Amino acid sequence: MAGVPSGRVHNLINIAAYSVLAAGVLVATRQSLVAVAPAQALNFTLGFFAGTFLLSPDLDLADGQVDSKRRWGPLGVLWVPYGRMFSHRGLSHTWLLGPLTRLVYLGLIVGFAAGLLRFAWPQMPLPALTLPQPLGLKVFAPLLLGYYVSQWLHLMADGVRPDHGMRHGMKKVRQVRKRL
Repeated sequence: MAGVPSGRVHNLINIAAYSVLAAGVLVATRQSLVAVAPAQALNFTLGFFAGTFLLSPDLDLADGQVDSKRRWGPLGVLWVPYGRMFSHRGLSHTWLLGPLTRLVYLGLIVGFAAGLLRFAWPQMPLPALTLPQPLGLKVFAPLLLGYYVSQWLHLMADGVRPDHGMRHGMKKVRQVRKRL
């Protein structure tokens, strides 16, 4: 995959695409073609920009100087194991599982931190993470959609096709068969 964009170019592509999308949704909303609540727009935006700037597919290069890792500040070191677990443009660069790997990894970090807090301060009340069902869908669906759209833009700019994971997996299966 020669000629893939730098991190800065990926960010510019995502910002430009977001601007066009937001303008289109605004026009469609004003013409009553779609109905987007302000909270939905905000959650989509938060997911989109978190995916663009903090949870980039290039975190699989977290051993190096990756913009997304740097933006975490001192906590960027937490992404080094992720970078060692996933080869660059392997599973982490697939269309469905790749973004999910970063969310699961982040969830594990948050869960571990919460467990440490609970162990260190057993009396400390931790907030409940349950939301009423309709509110949960209204909050998390746009957040997740924004996150995934940002990831897909990155993958498209890298020239990664939606069937990349399937082709990558089949290639490994063929390699194993040849060894047998």
